Amino acid sequence: MKAREGEVITSALFANGIKVFGHHPRDGAPQGIFCVNGQCSQCMVLLNGVPVKGCMTTLMPGMHIESCEGVPGLPEDDALPDFSDPETIETDVLVIGGGPAGINAARELGILGIDTLVVDDKNELGGKLTLQTHPFFGSKDDCYAGIRGIHIARILTAELEKLESVKTIRNTTAVGVFHDGIIGMYGEGKYFLVRPRAVLVSCGAREKTLAFPGCDLPGVYGAGAFQTLLNRDLILPTERLFIVGGGNVGLIAGYHAIQAGIQVVGLVEALPHCGGYKVHLDKLKRLGVPVFTSHTILAAEGADTLERIIISGIDEGFRPIPGTEKEYNVDTLLIAVGLTPVDELYKKMRDFGIECYACGDSEEIAEASAALFSGKIIGRKIARSLGHPVEIPAEWYATEEVLRSKPGKKIPFQPADQNMRMYPLIRCVEEIPCDPCVDSCPQGSIIIEEDSIMGLPVFRGECIGCMKCVSACPALAITVVQPDYDTANDTALVVIPYELAWNDLAEGKEVRTVDMEGNPIGGGKIIKFKKSALDKSRILVFLEVPRKDAFQAAGFLVQEIEKGQKGPVVTETLPDDTIICRCERITAGEIRGEIRAGVRDMNILKATVRSGMGACGGKSCTELILKLYRDEGVDPADVTLPTERPFVAEVPFSTFAGVKGERGGK
Repeated sequence: MKAREGEVITSALFANGIKVFGHHPRDGAPQGIFCVNGQCSQCMVLLNGVPVKGCMTTLMPGMHIESCEGVPGLPEDDALPDFSDPETIETDVLVIGGGPAGINAARELGILGIDTLVVDDKNELGGKLTLQTHPFFGSKDDCYAGIRGIHIARILTAELEKLESVKTIRNTTAVGVFHDGIIGMYGEGKYFLVRPRAVLVSCGAREKTLAFPGCDLPGVYGAGAFQTLLNRDLILPTERLFIVGGGNVGLIAGYHAIQAGIQVVGLVEALPHCGGYKVHLDKLKRLGVPVFTSHTILAAEGADTLERIIISGIDEGFRPIPGTEKEYNVDTLLIAVGLTPVDELYKKMRDFGIECYACGDSEEIAEASAALFSGKIIGRKIARSLGHPVEIPAEWYATEEVLRSKPGKKIPFQPADQNMRMYPLIRCVEEIPCDPCVDSCPQGSIIIEEDSIMGLPVFRGECIGCMKCVSACPALAITVVQPDYDTANDTALVVIPYELAWNDLAEGKEVRTVDMEGNPIGGGKIIKFKKSALDKSRILVFLEVPRKDAFQAAGFLVQEIEKGQKGPVVTETLPDDTIICRCERITAGEIRGEIRAGVRDMNILKATVRSGMGACGGKSCTELILKLYRDEGVDPADVTLPTERPFVAEVPFSTFAGVKGERGGK
């Protein structure tokens, strides 16, 4: 098989049309990707006879890759291993995780000349920034607002590499914390130790998952995994996609899918409203994606891979409403139901009394813009603890709080005729931290009247028709109107931001216009289109519409809205044969049996049914098991959680024995 240089195994297999990597030895179930972030074990393959996580292993020419069919046998080896002491690295500060928070913290430390080591488990720094092709919200001065995440990652990495006191080690995972203050590391076939004076944990977050019949089928995976395949590795992994979860992660993933030409069949959200930014939700609706609130996924079905899903409405108690079931034919289902901090190392360090800090999503789940800024603050806090007299401006804390804010109040969109030749219509109707439009206007005519970037921008003054606000708005929430474009035909001109493929556009093409929330308005005609001078990835579409529609027209449909077909009535939402522990293929029924027998310690569950004993170490199933306890009437506070011990990620025995050779490079 052929692959791109630097690609990981799973992406190369997907590009070659292989989405099932093997079958589980317990029940023969097909195995595919789920997280594509090293947190689960769904992508295990044999590399030169050695089991590895395909999503974390970079391809090299000549690798021999096989599926893990059954349990691999141990190799025959008569060599006497040499258990030599691992290397120990001394540093002032160890930063675990080179995402936006970790990079910015290390940058602050490096500017002060503090010896800093950044360790990251990927082959490039930037964390989730490397998956984010959309422009950032927030403040231009504080967190690169208006710049796309992939570009921010490159900017930050370049700045970090200029600092002599900062060293980086990539493709390396922090796998253990020990009571003597030493951190164990594994990467590139080597195990070594780090002895820091202080540690910053900025490992980000892992995706939560759901349990439902068929949740373990290949084709059901996390939204972050999808963005990794699509945006980082440039793989088109699906043709027909459905999304579970209306937070920003799910909404943004859906938008990225449409940008790639993928049919987004629909999105369900269990709550009565989507929790993500309204502007993200509106973007999807304008493109023709149906969004079902107070709905859930009931089942995923297929032979070896996903073929169809069943959704239904739910009542106030989140119980399915019989008769509301719908069935859709899809090949991929994205799970985007929230994030959990990757903080087990941080908690263990605190237990051992190690001087440690957390920032970014490891501290609190928030937007990447907040992670960027929190990294600056925590970097200076660590510097202070090491005796460096550095200032932390008081206003930084206020800015950090704003960037972490949830959406605020909503105000209905009320466009008004400004009696000008042309002017912008700003459809920001929900308070979120964002201000690039203010900086974009050369006339200073867009302002935020409140003393906070959480305020809503308004147009006050003159418009010269430069279109910079249309280009700068990260949410695609600004259009420019020329109400009296053609007075003879009573038509107006509306300039709309567009980020899909050029080949979908043509001068003279008739389109179906929609308002800001995707409701149909009428028809329009494309007069011309051109690339934005500020952002080469954005196109400005000049649309002629009836004058009466000028103030409502915010976009046009690009895909047909699917209604699905009536689905079968589902009487049992979580049958006993539903998989809860993916690694060991442990079912809901097996765990329920132990709960009903009085087990209140998840360490005992490991011994009795083996839940949490797999390669992921319980990272995927722990929260699902706690939900089973709640469903059985047991307060999770009365349940003993699994004990965290080294190693939190896999380390081959051959590494400790000093064995090197052809078997996976060990």
